[in-house]
Amino acid sequence: MAIVKNAVSAMENQMEEEHVHRARITAEREILSIRLADLRERQGIKQSDFKAFTQTAVSKLENRKDIKISTLIEYLEDIGMGLEIRAYPKSKDSNVKAEILLRI
Repeated sequence: MAIVKNAVSAMENQMEEEHVHRARITAEREILSIRLADLRERQGIKQSDFKAFTQTAVSKLENRKDIKISTLIEYLEDIGMGLEIRAYPKSKDSNVKAEILLRI
């Protein structure tokens, strides 16, 4: 893992800051898809078990790169989970503390 981390750092050092930022956002969107499916599977729920969505809709939703918050809430409700949205300062120098914006 250290080799991968060093390789990523080396690549980031040669990229413009904006490109690194966009690459991280893209990666986070991909990771969200993986996390949703993993969360559902750990709950022992199949795509066809949803009340609010068809199996095809669940598959598409889990592979989307952008999801409405209302759709995510409904998805999580169907698997018995809640949602918490937290805002936090990106700067370590900020005197503003992290704050929960929404908890359902």
